[in-house]
Amino acid sequence: MLPTEPLQLYHSWPLFERGVRLPQGVLRNGYTPDLPDDGQFSCDLRSNTLTWHDSTFALFGLPIGSTPRRDVTLPMYAPESRSALQRLRAHAIRHCRGFTIDTEIDAPGQPKRWLRVTAMAEVQDGRSVRLHGLHQDVTHEYR
Repeated sequence: MLPTEPLQLYHSWPLFERGVRLPQGVLRNGYTPDLPDDGQFSCDLRSNTLTWHDSTFALFGLPIGSTPRRDVTLPMYAPESRSALQRLRAHAIRHCRGFTIDTEIDAPGQPKRWLRVTAMAEVQDGRSVRLHGLHQDVTHEYR
């Protein structure tokens, strides 16, 4: 699933399809209890604060327990992947949708790899306030 254009048509999906696109069921009080622990993340869109499961730190070569920051992790994405991810993420936030995209990353001390980023917006009063999702290592699909 290499990033293709137009991203909005190929990788963005309406939230009513969340059970089909992301095995997470219904968001309960801002948590995603039905997601597997590995690779889980959330991002508070008001503060841009990231919350990661321990395994997500390993994917990015960061010490467990450190504070993950978008300004540190975003440059780890290959330029083409970073650009596609930023556009698709912005589209999903603006239109209260979910998305899936495969991205190439080059994290310090880690081999280059492909991550599948699957996320959906948590919506309050018609606005996206948080993203919940998964980072999955799918490098084996690109060999």
